[in-house]
Amino acid sequence: MPRQARLDAPGTLHHVIVRGLERGAIARDDTDRAAFVRRLGEVTHATGTTVYAWALLPNHAHLLLRSGPAGLPRFMRRLLTGYAITFNLRHKRVGHLFQNRYKSIVCEEDAYFRELVRYIHLNPLRAGLVTALRELDRFPWCGHTTIVGRTPRPWQNRRTVLAWFGPTEARAVRAYGEYMKDGIPLGRRPDLVGGGLVRSAGGWAEVRAMRQRRDRMAADPRILGNGEFVEQMLQEARPRLPAETQRRRSAREAAAALHAACQREGCTSEELGAGSRRGHIPLLRAKLARHLVTKLGLSLAETARRLGVSTSAISRIVRKSEEK
Repeated sequence: MPRQARLDAPGTLHHVIVRGLERGAIARDDTDRAAFVRRLGEVTHATGTTVYAWALLPNHAHLLLRSGPAGLPRFMRRLLTGYAITFNLRHKRVGHLFQNRYKSIVCEEDAYFRELVRYIHLNPLRAGLVTALRELDRFPWCGHTTIVGRTPRPWQNRRTVLAWFGPTEARAVRAYGEYMKDGIPLGRRPDLVGGGLVRSAGGWAEVRAMRQRRDRMAADPRILGNGEFVEQMLQEARPRLPAETQRRRSAREAAAALHAACQREGCTSEELGAGSRRGHIPLLRAKLARHLVTKLGLSLAETARRLGVSTSAISRIVRKSEEK
């Protein structure tokens, strides 16, 4: 069965889950974790995305975010591609780091916002990375520390989260802490990591009752919300651009970046693409390589083809940039 297109439009609330390939680690140490969080902040700012909650675990990560003008796929491509390149270079590995298709669930805000913030921020506790809420308050790889005021992160939207818990910051932080504490006994919450009829209806008992009454309710595995919300999202959702269209758009952006750089620096695209080492062209090529790979999400091979050098040369350029 073909996979369904993602649902997204600017301003859509998503619960995103990213997993390592074959359940492998996506961060091996604090250096990796710091690189992931740094890139998350940079891409959040660059794409106009709003992040409310997040948690980075050894082999997966959770995000609660509102997509910006660039859209969710573009945000995720820039986040995951750039980080994966950095990770592979650092650990001298090749191949995919993440499962090819991250999971994104469109969420009904009024019903699920607070629940999702709590569920995501309690992940390190459920995973045994910390043993108590007071340790989670100091755990650096989770957005909880920002909400309680211990770790300032300008790119994480703390104000909106606290507004759900109280009229002043002090009261909201206390109420948020109590809410987190009350959520610990709830354990894992499979009802918060997907959509579908059972979740839209509120459980199997209600689904059976609906069938007996011969009632119908809109449901979709990509949407967490009631039937009315599901219908609204399906009506408003913009169709996903075909993969070929996405590739053509990336190619246009890359071509535009190369053309602008050549005009600015007084060289030709032929010189750049033929591997010329005249004058300042090597320095220009290095700048463009970093831009195409880390900003536009092009692969090392595609970047190498456009700049007229080997893939290993692009790899060295990106690695040196990350080391700096």
